[in-house]
Amino acid sequence: MDVTLAEISRPGRVDTGEGISAEELALAARNHGIPLEALRYDVTPPGLHYLLIHYDIPLLDPLTWRLHVGGQVGTDLTLGLAELKELPSRTVRVTMECAGNGRARLEPRPVSQPWLVEAVGTAEWTGVPLREVLAAAGADPGAAEVVFTGADHGVERGVEQDYQRSLPLEEAMREEVLLAYEMNGLPLAPQHGFPLRLVVPGWYGMAHVKWLRDIEVVSEPFTGFQQAVAYRLRQAPDEPGVPVTRITPRALLVPPGFPDFMSRTRVVRPGTVTLEGRAWCGRAPVERVDVSMDGGATWAPAVLAEPDGHPWAWRRFTFEWSPGPGRYELSARATTADGEGQPESQAWNRGGFANNAVQRIPVVCLEAE
Repeated sequence: MDVTLAEISRPGRVDTGEGISAEELALAARNHGIPLEALRYDVTPPGLHYLLIHYDIPLLDPLTWRLHVGGQVGTDLTLGLAELKELPSRTVRVTMECAGNGRARLEPRPVSQPWLVEAVGTAEWTGVPLREVLAAAGADPGAAEVVFTGADHGVERGVEQDYQRSLPLEEAMREEVLLAYEMNGLPLAPQHGFPLRLVVPGWYGMAHVKWLRDIEVVSEPFTGFQQAVAYRLRQAPDEPGVPVTRITPRALLVPPGFPDFMSRTRVVRPGTVTLEGRAWCGRAPVERVDVSMDGGATWAPAVLAEPDGHPWAWRRFTFEWSPGPGRYELSARATTADGEGQPESQAWNRGGFANNAVQRIPVVCLEAE
């Protein structure tokens, strides 16, 4: 009996009451978010940084791996890892967030990787500015986009594909966009794109193509699956939708006190509790963070750390809280310099993308001992 790809690959869908499926649990076992207590680190250790793998982690030999650069260029290039490392390098601290972060909190829930709020991390990426390689190849300044192809291969919604994404040429030529071969001063781990990945500061994680093997400069907008079908904000499956691009503002608190094992409800005792967290945005700098202890009924300003010279990375904030015995619901919300703030609830979309609704943390303050 012949079997088609469509028979083994389900279409995009929303939850109809069946709850989290075995398929989603399998995805959650392969991928992971940051433990929220790790928000205390300025730079996330690689093992704690969020991780999403679309297909499989390819096994690539750094001695035989090559990057091809072609399309609308003056000279096709084929570069090995040693040749890339001979080019001018740069290190950029970048907060990276999955576009689906918050998906599992939507109702009805889009069926996919069931992220809550933990799909984020901040790393120092070292590599060659992409513009250096495009300039060396003589990229046509009149080209429309640059297409990036990874070595990971699979099936999604019946479409067999390599993972591919594109950037407008203007975005690709930004000085902070990297072809990265190191994360936090060490060679990339296999799950983070070894031996080379794209890093696009300010954009959601789907743009940061891993296991990079091909760069093509093209004259027309790219219409591959991950660009034209996936990662679109749409209400109905037949809509073209709006592309997902830059990260919307978000603030996350480190859950205070200590947790109940199953519910993750936090436990604190009366007295002064220093709340801390991180805030970020890929569109404009975060200018203000407010916190609430009563489920968003009232808000108070937190103390936002001064800029530290890393414009593409999160900023720390703190707040001194003096709870008495009782139950609380903590939240934080970020506001950018151009006035964009986090919503308390999120407008729904079929993919569950860009859901930056405020975090909610149940906290119980015990009686004084």
